[in-house]
Amino acid sequence: MSTPQLYEIFLQYPHVQTDTRKLKPNDLYFALPGPNFNGNEFALKALEAGASYAVVDEDVEPGNKKIILVDDVLTTLQQLAKYHREKFSIPFIAITGSNGKTTTKELISAVLATQFKTYTTEGNLNNHIGIPITILRVQKDAEIAVIEMGANHQKEIESYCTYTKPTHGIITNCGKAHLEGFGGIEGVRKGKGELFDYLKANNGSAFIYNEATYLKEMSKGIPNIITYGTTEGFVTGKALATDTFLQVELSNAGESIVIETQLVGDYNLPNVLCAAAVGKHFCVPTEKIKQSLEEYSPSNSRSQMVKKGSNHIILDAYNANPSSMKVAIENMVKIDAGKKVLMLGAMMELGEESLEEHQQILELIKTHEWHKVTLVGGDYGKLQHNFLYFNSSTEAGKWFKNEAFEDAYILIKGSRSMQMEKILEA
Repeated sequence: MSTPQLYEIFLQYPHVQTDTRKLKPNDLYFALPGPNFNGNEFALKALEAGASYAVVDEDVEPGNKKIILVDDVLTTLQQLAKYHREKFSIPFIAITGSNGKTTTKELISAVLATQFKTYTTEGNLNNHIGIPITILRVQKDAEIAVIEMGANHQKEIESYCTYTKPTHGIITNCGKAHLEGFGGIEGVRKGKGELFDYLKANNGSAFIYNEATYLKEMSKGIPNIITYGTTEGFVTGKALATDTFLQVELSNAGESIVIETQLVGDYNLPNVLCAAAVGKHFCVPTEKIKQSLEEYSPSNSRSQMVKKGSNHIILDAYNANPSSMKVAIENMVKIDAGKKVLMLGAMMELGEESLEEHQQILELIKTHEWHKVTLVGGDYGKLQHNFLYFNSSTEAGKWFKNEAFEDAYILIKGSRSMQMEKILEA
């Protein structure tokens, strides 16, 4: 079946699903493979559950008119997304980066949604499966789309651009994330820079953080550049001194406002400035930018402030790499509190540099005073230190419960696989 033919079916049944457990009547089921399963084996189950059609790449039931046999299900899904994307002439904003891309995506979407019908990546659907599904969720009434792109190796962003076809792009930063897959920091810049390469070749626009000189260098050749920063740019701003949530004094075209966010840490300043710059570029009124940024509350364990009894807990357990771990610890140093507790999980996908990067975090911790420091899992267990160490977040959670902290500021951070949020479930 050709892509245009499949698209006609999609127009009748415009809800795509890859998981039979989440399937709803009339969903269009794509039988994708997983690490431990074959989606084709669930095709008939999907039809029994009410799927309109099942797209498969194995002939699971010859003659069944609700079975659509293709050469490769994933490729078909991506081609369908590309075909759908080409029906729109609206701005498609692509966001990638080592740190802050999800928060930036959420902030930008919140700002744009005050003025436009905005479609955006839900949760963390930012890979080779999630991105085409996100594109297929963009409906006819869309005025702007915001697409998050995650990547852990080169050529990945390049492939996403072939069916996302972004008109605007943002690289939040290039830090020490996924070093194993990218092959070092230069590999990170090359991989993330594939978004800028696409914009250069397709008359695109990019929003650039002025303080990141390497981003200015990477963006050379892009026809349209919109800058933001602390001293120069289309939008500028600075963080105001607070002990809890980030406050930003924002300036644009001689106008200055103060935004009181619900974000923790000065490291979120570039994310706020970026969202404001995007909003201003698309002529969102200042009062709507301010309101949307102040109303946004982080969730899903991303720099999330959790009040538990008399304790303030910064739950940042969705992901971690050396760059984000460093700024999170440095933010804790700035907080004026009598009891400051670190509960840090191991950082993954760092390859040969993993031990050295974990050692550098240990050295940073040692330069400051803490009420307690607890390390969990991975390479922390291979290094010499005098801090508390647990093999898992479950073990650390039992310790945390027994400690019964009061009036403490507590940072809980680690890579996703460490599941550091379980500490609060003990």
